[in-house]
Amino acid sequence: MKRLFHRYGKRPATAVIALVTLVAASGVSATPKIQTWHTDSGAKVLYVAAPDLPMVDVRVVFAAGSARDGDKPGLASMTAGMLTEGAGGLSADRLAERVESVGAQLSTGADKDMASASLRSLTEANALDIGVDSLTKVLTQPDFPPQDFERVRENTLIGLRRAEQDPASVGSKALYKAIYGHHPYASDPSGTTDSVAALTRDELIAFHRRYYTAPNATVAIVGAVDRPQAERLAERITAGLPKGEAAPPLPPVPDLSVGKLERIDFPSSQTHVYAGEPGMSRSDPDYFALYVGNHILGGSGLVSLLMNEVREKRGLSYSAYSYIAPMSVRGPMIIGLQTKNDQADQASHVMLDTLRRFVAEGPTDAELEAAVKNITGGFPLRIASNSQVVQYLAVIGFYDMPLDHLDRFNERVAAVTKEQIRDAFRRRVHPDRLAIVLVGGEQDEQPVAHSETAPAPSVKPAKVVPAVAPSPAADEQG
Repeated sequence: MKRLFHRYGKRPATAVIALVTLVAASGVSATPKIQTWHTDSGAKVLYVAAPDLPMVDVRVVFAAGSARDGDKPGLASMTAGMLTEGAGGLSADRLAERVESVGAQLSTGADKDMASASLRSLTEANALDIGVDSLTKVLTQPDFPPQDFERVRENTLIGLRRAEQDPASVGSKALYKAIYGHHPYASDPSGTTDSVAALTRDELIAFHRRYYTAPNATVAIVGAVDRPQAERLAERITAGLPKGEAAPPLPPVPDLSVGKLERIDFPSSQTHVYAGEPGMSRSDPDYFALYVGNHILGGSGLVSLLMNEVREKRGLSYSAYSYIAPMSVRGPMIIGLQTKNDQADQASHVMLDTLRRFVAEGPTDAELEAAVKNITGGFPLRIASNSQVVQYLAVIGFYDMPLDHLDRFNERVAAVTKEQIRDAFRRRVHPDRLAIVLVGGEQDEQPVAHSETAPAPSVKPAKVVPAVAPSPAADEQG
């Protein structure tokens, strides 16, 4: 994600310092009232009034993430990155100067499902006008300057080459390929050195014209503006977008039919171990059972079952974790750890045995009670600021989640039972059909078994491939 005022080093204007102070103290109620409507151009809007402080957060998201790259990996990410490199006849430097001069923040980015543009501004009339005008130009009138395109592409290629030296990036990319095969989620948002080198400016322009449309947009607004002001803001931001159409649904993600194991030699003293399979979508009926169960298994840090078995009991790793990343269609469920090369197979066995045991037995009463208290007790902190709430609104709108998701989140977590968790994990998690990737130095010859009874899959050597670090995917914010 790119923030425009970062161009000017570490000395933001006084207005920015004041704004950051306000943000730290800002917040809406623990159960914000969400209002929703559509603009005249067809964009969905979600709005929460937060009148306590003179600021507003706006986040516009499109179904324009890397899942829409087709045979051009990196296209969505490059398009989002180029939006702030010049728009409406203003250069990147001029855009940055305008935003910084009124203490606002403007950023763009892309992940697998969505592309986004975010604005944070004071509500003072001149500041808000300049901020919204800059956001609108970036979304509706990007220039994609040829010289800046070449510079951004070269910087992207440098980042991809550096990522080849990061075992975590290499392993993450290999795991997504193993889980998703030919599905659009298999490709990394930043693309590959070959695909990025082949991209053209015209392809970015065409991608913007196709996917940055009003019917494909969701606008989230949180701040000290009333409903009529929010309506005018949304209309202004989206009126100039291409009319176009919404993006089509993504194809479904099938279960893995067999286990896969890939070892990637890497010159390191530590081995990164990843295991995963398709998990759940945002609309999944098992959402809360899987969410709470994952919190117990490996999503709760030091008190999780994986940490207890791998680190506390055996000292095999500094950390072990699990997460589920729900997306438009089934995002991954991933478990992992990092350990010494000569302990990689032992640690992997412990990690997988812990998963098997949890799938078979589910949580205890005490484990479930502790998880519910931890999740519900910490939830108010996750919606304590306008910036957090606006991100929730964008997610709720983008994925067509119930408008009462925040209102009833704690209630739905508390309603989860041991039986529901055990049932969901038995149906949805398949320890014998996981994709497993190990990235590190030389391993023992004994393969990592998927099951105590099933034969281990064959080990295939692999070359180190370009990769970038994945976006934080743990869905511990509900």
